[in-house]
Amino acid sequence: MEKRLFIKGNEALALGAIKAGCRYYFGYPITPQNEIPEYFSHALAKVEGCFIQAESEVASINMLLGASAAGARAMTSSSSPGISLMQEGISYLAGSELPAVIVNIMRSGPGLGGISASQGDYFQATRGGGHGDYRTIVLAPYSVQEMHDLTFLAFDLADKYRNPAVILGDAVLGQMQETMIERKYHAEELPSKDWTLTGASGRKPRLIKSLYLKEGEMERHNWKLFEKYQRMKKEEVRYEVSWVEDADLIIAAFGTTARVSKTAIRLARAAGLKVGLFRPITLFPFPEEALLRLSQRVKRFLTIEMNTGQMVEDVKLSVARDADVHFYGHPPGSPPVPEELLESIKKVY
Repeated sequence: MEKRLFIKGNEALALGAIKAGCRYYFGYPITPQNEIPEYFSHALAKVEGCFIQAESEVASINMLLGASAAGARAMTSSSSPGISLMQEGISYLAGSELPAVIVNIMRSGPGLGGISASQGDYFQATRGGGHGDYRTIVLAPYSVQEMHDLTFLAFDLADKYRNPAVILGDAVLGQMQETMIERKYHAEELPSKDWTLTGASGRKPRLIKSLYLKEGEMERHNWKLFEKYQRMKKEEVRYEVSWVEDADLIIAAFGTTARVSKTAIRLARAAGLKVGLFRPITLFPFPEEALLRLSQRVKRFLTIEMNTGQMVEDVKLSVARDADVHFYGHPPGSPPVPEELLESIKKVY
């Protein structure tokens, strides 16, 4: 019989991480993700894991790098300003080809901003965020259930590709409570970690680095990383579609905004408007081909985000050239309400 829990999003994510084999957590407190380190602080001790409240986000990400290099499943979490401080370390993780899970429960910005929900870190997450030519896998949950389940996937994809994976949530998802099914983690068949630094007694030394100084080395390394990102695009795209079969207008939205959009779409359909939903689950790799296929038939799109326009650029790049892409932005503060979105739908329908 399935076990159901009434649980907060942040706690569901931490529970999922422990089930997935995470035994090392390094982090620093910041609202609205504090329930994640709080959960790990007591739960990891029960599974002989290690919890460290580091002195800063900079320290956290570098501790994560060290644990990953030793072969551990490890993660960190923070919110927008803290994730900004981690960007150099994330670049080093990507350059060193190390798996790690990084959770961003987004809050308002730019700058110190506030503690209300935002989707203003889309560019940062999907474009790498730090220096250099790299990408991170980016997963966008939209429910407490997915906060739990996508954590399993994040660890598996990080190990599969030896690459950082980002779970991009927001303050609403982190703080809300709802019922979820407590699923079991089923380990995927993943490549062996024959690259880890575990001591060279009885074997040849191994080297993990992101510094390449010999002629042509850096170029070859970047093309190697590029091929890996191309493979992600072929194999790891995930998305959800709803009500698209007869749609004249498709809303593109992720995370919390997709939840609100579903209610707005029900209101629109009750009023006789044929509206569908396209929800990316992987923000990188972005579901470009799926959107292109939809745009062969549907020519009107409305992208809805809690920012002033970020994912809309990927939507415009993905759809057919004759498709018409509109944007409704709701900058940080409070999430949009369904009635508000319904009015936007009516304007572009």
